[in-house]
Amino acid sequence: MDKRPIIVAILAHNEERRIARCLASLPLGNSDVAVHVVVNGSKDRTADIARGFAGVTVHEYPEGGKSRSWNRFVLDTPDIAARCFVFVDGDAEVLPGSVEALAAALAADPQANAASAMPRNGRHAEAYRQEMIVQHGMFGDLYALSGQFIDRMRALGIRLPEDLIGDDGLLCAMAKTDLRNEDHWQDQRVIPCQQAGFLCQPASLLEPATLLVQYRRMINYSVRHFQNRMISSIMRGEGPAGLPRRLAMLYPEWLPRFAPRRHPVWWWFDRKALARMARAAAS
Repeated sequence: MDKRPIIVAILAHNEERRIARCLASLPLGNSDVAVHVVVNGSKDRTADIARGFAGVTVHEYPEGGKSRSWNRFVLDTPDIAARCFVFVDGDAEVLPGSVEALAAALAADPQANAASAMPRNGRHAEAYRQEMIVQHGMFGDLYALSGQFIDRMRALGIRLPEDLIGDDGLLCAMAKTDLRNEDHWQDQRVIPCQQAGFLCQPASLLEPATLLVQYRRMINYSVRHFQNRMISSIMRGEGPAGLPRRLAMLYPEWLPRFAPRRHPVWWWFDRKALARMARAAAS
């Protein structure tokens, strides 16, 4: 039996309004669970608030970027070892028992590389849950990876592109392919865990700050849409070993193929995303 602990890693960027709720929702009193807050590029009190919680280890990186910080914590931090890594967004609240349920799901199936938790609030939560169950999907708000899967990522030198938007999508694909290309795809390597759930921060007209967050999030979703097209091509071919250090290295080749979608919701955000990608390609 793997006697290493469960490590919970909270990825947080400027989350001073939500980080306390996030931490308070975790099993901080469980001696089998080690909680780490990974603060990336924050300019607010996120790190200070997290340090106020007993038993929480804070890692503070001056540069932003969730995927860059994911690499630094998971792959580069000495003596970070666990039988299961649980990842939480800094603005999410974890429902009681979810961390333990994700770890138990992975322990019960040695062939599984990942387990995903279910969204429990929001207008489309039920539809998302059904889709995740059918497709064995993952949400970045709360998911788990087996320690053995992380060990193999380290051994193979596989890293997330540091400018990747959306760690969950690529890690889900890596888990399903067992760190190979899409010829080896098996949905069953990702377990939808219905006993695990989370609450995400909703956007509200009564809270203008949440609307600004949602606006920026929509642009990120558009960047992610275009990045996913690039990543899918790599995963069909060489697989994770072919991922570049930064996806922007491939933008000059790919941008001429992209255009904003004509969908009324996405056209504006796609334009903003492509402009951002063009600036990154030129820098």
